[in-house]
Amino acid sequence: MHTLVLGGVKSGKSYFAERLARESGLAVTYVATAKPSDNEMLARVDAHRARRPAEWGLIEEPLALTETLRAEAATGRCVLVECLTLWLANLLWSEDEPRLEWELQALPELLPTLSGRVIFVGNETNLGVIPANAMARRFCDLAGALHQRLAARCDAVYFTAAGLPLTLKGPIPAGAPNSAPYDASAGAPDPNPPEDL
Repeated sequence: MHTLVLGGVKSGKSYFAERLARESGLAVTYVATAKPSDNEMLARVDAHRARRPAEWGLIEEPLALTETLRAEAATGRCVLVECLTLWLANLLWSEDEPRLEWELQALPELLPTLSGRVIFVGNETNLGVIPANAMARRFCDLAGALHQRLAARCDAVYFTAAGLPLTLKGPIPAGAPNSAPYDASAGAPDPNPPEDL
């Protein structure tokens, strides 16, 4: 089963995706696409590292996501990709247009052939004001198109807001606000969530 988890910054998407990976019962490999470039980003990466289980594998790969998934996805394994939009930004900043085009075409095409479970995390960037500069508009357009192509091929798609996962496609996870019956005590967001959600 392949899953796409979308949400805004600090929406709880990473925490929810990590929960899905833990609950899968499979050996987990975490594919980190971030290239920390300042202290604030380093702090975010450190917070993610601190809450990951020690037994999870880690691959840090900012560009070659398609090939990484081809090598790592397997029966009995879960690969958690954090995150698609950082990966896309890295590709754009690399200024390698042929590679950008190849990766964006190849990843969605590869997904149905992958064994095991793959969980993608991505920032939903297209819910606000249209960016003022061409690069940011292109980024938003490419992210939206990538999310749509992956959502069409994933078995489950979730959108997180305020720490709550909303099911857009596929099974409704236990404790989600749109599960039936809804148990508010199980699904309610933590009133004091950790800063690194």
